Amino acid sequence: MIQNEHVTYYIDQYKKGEILFNEERKQLVEYLENYVLLLDNVFFDEEKIKNCIKYIDKYFFETQPFQKFLIAFVFLFEQETLPDGEEIISPYFNEFLITLGRGGGKNGWISGVSNFMQTPYHGIAAYDISIVANSEEQAKTSFDEVYNMIVDHQLFKSSETPYEPFKISKTEIVNLDTRSKLKFNTSNAKTKDGGREGCVIFDEIHIYEDSKMVDVKRGGLGKVPHARTFYIGTDGHVREGFMDSQKNRALAILNGKELEDRLFPFICKLDKAEEVNAHVNYQKANPMFHPPLCKYAHVLFKEVHGEFKKLRYNPNGRSEFMTKRMNFPEVDESKVLATWKEILATNREMPDVSQRMCIGGVDYATVKDFAAVGLLFRKGEEYIWKAHSFVREEFLKKSAIKAPIREWHEQGYLTIVDEPSIHPTIIVNWFVEMRERYGLEKVIMDNYRADLLRPYFEAAGIEVEVIKNPRAIHDLLHPRIETIFANELLILGDNPLMRWYINNVAVKVNVSTGKREYIKKDEFTRKTDGFHAFLHALYRADEIVDFDIDEAFDLLDALDF
Repeated sequence: MIQNEHVTYYIDQYKKGEILFNEERKQLVEYLENYVLLLDNVFFDEEKIKNCIKYIDKYFFETQPFQKFLIAFVFLFEQETLPDGEEIISPYFNEFLITLGRGGGKNGWISGVSNFMQTPYHGIAAYDISIVANSEEQAKTSFDEVYNMIVDHQLFKSSETPYEPFKISKTEIVNLDTRSKLKFNTSNAKTKDGGREGCVIFDEIHIYEDSKMVDVKRGGLGKVPHARTFYIGTDGHVREGFMDSQKNRALAILNGKELEDRLFPFICKLDKAEEVNAHVNYQKANPMFHPPLCKYAHVLFKEVHGEFKKLRYNPNGRSEFMTKRMNFPEVDESKVLATWKEILATNREMPDVSQRMCIGGVDYATVKDFAAVGLLFRKGEEYIWKAHSFVREEFLKKSAIKAPIREWHEQGYLTIVDEPSIHPTIIVNWFVEMRERYGLEKVIMDNYRADLLRPYFEAAGIEVEVIKNPRAIHDLLHPRIETIFANELLILGDNPLMRWYINNVAVKVNVSTGKREYIKKDEFTRKTDGFHAFLHALYRADEIVDFDIDEAFDLLDALDF
């Protein structure tokens, strides 16, 4: 097994019980020791590691053990021999996912590493680096830190300092020896094409709704040796977005399912929500709190612990504290339809429901944006919901919705309609097609678009039932919905669109009547149509008989009258 002093020291701290690791970091150690460090063709570039740490210690801040540990793997290399005998050396890990609690120094660390990679110590000419974030303010966080360091240490070329290594402006930092540029961009996939970067850094990735912008910016990699990508950030409340996809990818690596994936997953978080009650566990989410604490960590720890103590008097701040300080997204369960864990539990294989009895549900609030349809089946105590949606192209172009709608269209979860409206025939034709495969009894809808839709359903020979007071069924069905999610009785298959719909629902309690109503968490960026279509069908779920129509006819044929 190959070794590096900083890697050995950090892992030994954990194994001796001197510091606490969360489960993902425990798995990381096992993955490294069982798979990576045993390889014959990998090696640590000790000189680059030493120089990078010395550079950051001198010009930025004193590096902590976990930061040295990370630097070591930035400069872990793989040596390969081509058939013609030529040797190639490249970074073993070319992508890094670094997610930890706010204040953990991820921006400071990437500032120091990125600036070092501009220098001759890194040894690659024209190794351009882009820092990308959702806002200019965030994109400039690390850029400004490098800029200020160069100014503070008088390392920029000017009439007074004509021989210094950097040329700087408010938008670009250039190392004059290597011609390597450091720039920042905002995340706009339509206008920011991939260039010839050696490295791209994506900041605050919890906001990214999909991978499109990442794919565009990474498109320029590979033209410069030793290409690397860094994804950094603290978790957030956006689900089914880029952060979740990267966490799923990381877990596949840590579980030994994707051993050829060259992503280095460094995930720091609480393992359980209740761990926050013992402040010794803060270090699971923020490795800056590993003892002994440096001066910066000592001050930060007092701030974080003070914030936790205030939650006793301001419980509404708990969700933000858990998400940002503990890297453990948490919501007020009294205000949400279901927890994310309960929503994920719907991702189970769809049973065969062909020719089984079902009730249809539709939500068609406006013909100008979304329409949702679905079929509700029952097998024993379980509910099976087969869903689809329709979205107008023109609406997508103008909306502020943060979800990978076009990806879901390509995957078949919804259909983008490039027409002036979502015409009733589109809705009805879906049910007509489903009637050929399943035992569709009738379709339930609310009264908002009933007059528009009913004639088309009747013309197709499909029975329709209209809920006259749709809001009234929210409180009526709430106990059943709580039971369904708490006991994991809903099967959606792997349907990210339905998970998104459900996660967008908030529960509002009328203070005067105590009755519950289902609303959107955010009126402009969330849609809940798919959930309401399910809710309409659930209203008549007790009418669904759990039997196979073909089996029933076979039984009748077998009877001797």
